Amino acid sequence: MLRKKHFSWMLVILILIAVLSFIKLPYYITKPGEATELASLIKVEGGYPETGSLSLMTVKVGPANPFTYVWAKMHPYYEIVPDESIKEEGESDKEYMKRQLQMMQSSQENAVIAAYQQAGKKVSYSFNGIYASSVVENMPAKGKIEVGDKIISADGKNYQSAEKLIDYISSKKAGDKVTLKIEREEKVKRVTLTLKQFPDEPDRAGIGVSLYTDRNVKVEPDIDFEIENIGGPSAGLMMSLEIYNQLTKTDETKGYDIAGTGTIDVDGKVGPIGGIDQKVVAADKAGKDIFFAPNQNGASNSDYKNAVKTAKDIDSDMKIVPVDTMQDAIGYLNKLKAKST
Repeated sequence: MLRKKHFSWMLVILILIAVLSFIKLPYYITKPGEATELASLIKVEGGYPETGSLSLMTVKVGPANPFTYVWAKMHPYYEIVPDESIKEEGESDKEYMKRQLQMMQSSQENAVIAAYQQAGKKVSYSFNGIYASSVVENMPAKGKIEVGDKIISADGKNYQSAEKLIDYISSKKAGDKVTLKIEREEKVKRVTLTLKQFPDEPDRAGIGVSLYTDRNVKVEPDIDFEIENIGGPSAGLMMSLEIYNQLTKTDETKGYDIAGTGTIDVDGKVGPIGGIDQKVVAADKAGKDIFFAPNQNGASNSDYKNAVKTAKDIDSDMKIVPVDTMQDAIGYLNKLKAKST
């Protein structure tokens, strides 16, 4: 009889667990992802091999249920973020992934252009426009800019990349205004927005719109990407280094396993990303020797400084290196002595 009661309670608990696991909370859980070596994903025709490795870093993202929520509360470097911080209002999982892959495509193009230019190889591209890929809730652009809008100019100035336009808007402060000329469904209009502080980044102001550049890129030698199901712009720096390393005879890795993160523009400028602490944890777990982090020109709360703090907290032996440009990373690698085996 006692055994039967015990079995009944176990059955009830299992059913309860099954039911709770299907309850969707209005949050997402982010956690350290993986280090993915790029040599097998990017192939330059006739490219040179490397003795070490260059890896992009990922952050794993998943919807929260009561169990994952509690688990995240109990584990360091797991973060609980509200739905609106991940997806736009009414955006499906499929639409969200499409947006992330779109940003990855733009990042790949930037990485190719920056790397080929740095290596002195043939590269040309045509500019098709800058487009809105998402709009942030409770920010000035909401209700004024829509996904798919083409941004023609800002304050009367034309820009040839999303990064340049973002740099211009970011140079302003909360309370400043910016007038955008936009095209929507073949109609052109102007909207004036007042910059506002980002709720989760009080030191930064903006209008709350993500942008991407649409362009056609042609290169010699040819290049092929086999990156699937990895989205976002944060692999830009590492992709540019992998491409450059395959284009040039000197092996920049010198036998080291190198990871890092950061956006890249066509001039090789490195920009900040999200989840730097989680990426440092993942890189350390993967046994990487070096980690490149966006320096943000020495900003007080830069990704680099947060990466250093995280590496110290987890007692990592990884060398954390600050970079403002792709050239900074190459310069650092050029000065390295080959890794002893």
